[in-house]
Amino acid sequence: MRHTAAKAFAAVAMTAALTAIAVPAMADPATGTVPATTDIVGSGSDTTQALLNQFSVDYNATVSGTPKLYSWDATGSTKITPKSGAAEIDRPNGSGAGIAALNAANSPFDYARSSRGPQTGDLPSNLFVAFGKDAVTWSAKSGGHAPTNLTTQNLYDIYSCAVNKTNWSNFGGTSGTIKPYLPQINSGTRAFFLKAIGNPVLGPCVVTGPQENEGTDTLLNDPDVIFPYSVGHWVGQANGHVTSVDDKGSLTLRSVNGVAPLTTAGTLNPTFANPIYGRVLYNVVREADWNDTGVKGTALRALFGSTGYLCTDAGKATTVSYGYLAPAACGSTIHI
Repeated sequence: MRHTAAKAFAAVAMTAALTAIAVPAMADPATGTVPATTDIVGSGSDTTQALLNQFSVDYNATVSGTPKLYSWDATGSTKITPKSGAAEIDRPNGSGAGIAALNAANSPFDYARSSRGPQTGDLPSNLFVAFGKDAVTWSAKSGGHAPTNLTTQNLYDIYSCAVNKTNWSNFGGTSGTIKPYLPQINSGTRAFFLKAIGNPVLGPCVVTGPQENEGTDTLLNDPDVIFPYSVGHWVGQANGHVTSVDDKGSLTLRSVNGVAPLTTAGTLNPTFANPIYGRVLYNVVREADWNDTGVKGTALRALFGSTGYLCTDAGKATTVSYGYLAPAACGSTIHI
């Protein structure tokens, strides 16, 4: 991969104090609101949808007319009409689906939320614009059979369904048959987690299905389940950025290789956000749009660029309040 701007995230710093204001997360454009053809509209990652919804509310309050910012949730109604004049389409769910929707012929989308970086199969015309830092760990039900810590090799063995490694007692937990779950196939969190633990060949004990970062899923209310989870999203949920389904439920975050995902203050631990389990958060755009000197390019850079709204002190404070780390290199870009 080649960098098109400053090297992203060489250092990560908390730039604002974490605020724990219990404000429900917004969802989709407001009922009855149809984004204009000139508005900046996106979809994709479940991990960053609540944060981008908040950005849309805050940013739109600062501008009159268009372009405004809108963000469609990963889940909800099956069909959506992204903006005025666009055809009705299936709602993109996950980073991969959001990027695919951005690249579709005559796409109405202007950006895709992505909790993963560029990977094989992405288009070289896609530009990944960084704005935050997250980490992914494993979660399990509070009071269940799982231990408090697993190693990377343990996680590899569990998701491989390795022989004699299918009971929590094999890893220092209480006896119980391990139930390894993964989010749906287009999930950026799924892709990142599997890469972090060594890309195991998934064994027959692995179940795919639950929506990522939704600890309220009844399938996860089980003392033997293990499920990857965004640390930042979990912290945001703990801070009150929740809906009836977008909540951590009874899931608690667990350590990897002896490193805790949370600080004693309950924030994302920068030490855990290391090169293996730490990840950059992006908004993906078409490079031609980004370089456009007209209305669209100007609006995209005013939102996502290094001097854009997401990278202002106010924008970084919002990122932190939703549980993530605000990076020094906000607005840096990368692609294949």
